[in-house]
Amino acid sequence: MILLSFDTEEFDVPREHGVDFSLEDGMRVSVEGTNRILDVLKQNGVHATFFCTGNFAEHAPEVMRRIMDEGHEVACHGVDHWQPKETDFAVSKQIVERVTGRQVFGYRQPRMFPVSDEEIARAGYRYNSSLNPAFIPGRYMHLTAPRTWFMKGDVMQIPASVTPWVRFPLFWLALHNLPENIYHWLVRRTLKHDGYFVTYFHPWEFYDLKQHPEFKMPFIIKNHSGHEMMQRLDCLISMLKARNHEFITFSEFVNRHHPSSTI
Repeated sequence: MILLSFDTEEFDVPREHGVDFSLEDGMRVSVEGTNRILDVLKQNGVHATFFCTGNFAEHAPEVMRRIMDEGHEVACHGVDHWQPKETDFAVSKQIVERVTGRQVFGYRQPRMFPVSDEEIARAGYRYNSSLNPAFIPGRYMHLTAPRTWFMKGDVMQIPASVTPWVRFPLFWLALHNLPENIYHWLVRRTLKHDGYFVTYFHPWEFYDLKQHPEFKMPFIIKNHSGHEMMQRLDCLISMLKARNHEFITFSEFVNRHHPSSTI
């Protein structure tokens, strides 16, 4: 089983590097990137889960409609990606449900920062995917956290996949920078060990970042971005489909593995 997901947020990475970048500019980049992702998914006939910020949902309702019309799941990713707040769990759910007209069951914190399990449950979420159980100094320090799904109360925790040996992260940066055959091999080994695979990307990775030096993006982020990243995503999906792996949404995963929490 493949749980493909996208953190669908307003592009704010230039702000991390001292660039004055407006919400409007960030939305322009992310809208274009999201539509490119949807094109690749549609071409391959697979479904994914889109974790959307309140900002993105409110400023791109037409893209939200396309996500739903093409059979994907919508989940929450806070309100303002640049300034996460403790109230975001409930407020982002209210915004995304108002824009989509659908109930939302999942949450992922911006930058996968720690979250309050009590607040996640209180807001009514059935699953939380805010954990990258890897060791990346300065970002993720989770060597002792569970690698695979587990329960906290009534909420299923669905971490991003890392390799079972040295907890090498198999998220977006890995596909940008590893040789594709090495990344694919690591994914297959992890799938064989865990029985499923969880990864995530961002819309702005599919924008032509290398054409914009004014964004001041580090090489490891802009490497293989834009159309090259579309090709890499397409090749990853094609490799997995050729081996008869099923692509499912996070809610479908919860329903299969914890029937008492059926969504």
